[in-house]
Amino acid sequence: MTRISEILADLRRSLAQVSDSPGLDSQVLLAHVLNKPRTWVLTHPESQLTSDQEAQIELAEERLIQGTPLPYVLGHWEFFGLDFQITRDILIPRPETELLVENALEWLHKCPDRRLALDVGTGSGCIAITLASQIQDLIVIATDISLPAVQAARHNANRIGVSPRVKCLQADLLPPTESRFDLICANLPYIPTAKLHNLPVYGKEPEVALDGGWDGLDLIRKLLDSAPHWISPGGLILLEIESSQGQSTSTLAETVFQKADIQILPDLAGLDRLLRIQIVEI
Repeated sequence: MTRISEILADLRRSLAQVSDSPGLDSQVLLAHVLNKPRTWVLTHPESQLTSDQEAQIELAEERLIQGTPLPYVLGHWEFFGLDFQITRDILIPRPETELLVENALEWLHKCPDRRLALDVGTGSGCIAITLASQIQDLIVIATDISLPAVQAARHNANRIGVSPRVKCLQADLLPPTESRFDLICANLPYIPTAKLHNLPVYGKEPEVALDGGWDGLDLIRKLLDSAPHWISPGGLILLEIESSQGQSTSTLAETVFQKADIQILPDLAGLDRLLRIQIVEI
């Protein structure tokens, strides 16, 4: 049997060729296999793994070296303090998307009479489910064109205990309903096709969740064109964007919504990340 300290050292060396954070990835992987918190792994370096646990580590290590992203190896990933199960059919939740959630929560707390939301392109359901978990009377319709994504979002909503208030539907952007929504959120594919093909993520996560067309704006443009028929007067639209799309998405929004407060908000790195459209209440 091998000690935790030895396993961590070996993993750190082998993962250095495929990861920017081999030390952290090693700890997260080992914590997953041991079913322990990462802090426990760090404070028990002399503990030994069973032969079965070592075999699980070796199999996971092989998949990582072959290029499988860590969240897919684990089968789950954390977002906004919640644990989401994921498969290779859906996009891995990312910290950048928490900016959208934070802005949505701030607005919902200020507007207690606004309690019907739409999450377009829900993927794992991380946006819709997080909002519903934080706002106890919020109703969210979550859509995705991918059936595996819809199934995963339903499963996560059930696990996290918000399924009565999060309805997951397969749809091409907008749901089959005549309702107008107080809040529309979306993290749609926004990477330009040519750029995507040169990124490390290409081929590792579902292309349908990443490819935004020639300029990255195909689906964002389509959603904005339809949004006036779906957003309530005085409602809010929040769209995650690629860092180079601030000006172009702002111009698109100004064309569609001539009377709205339109802002581009930066992420923690100072890069354009969120298109915020506050509709004027007539």
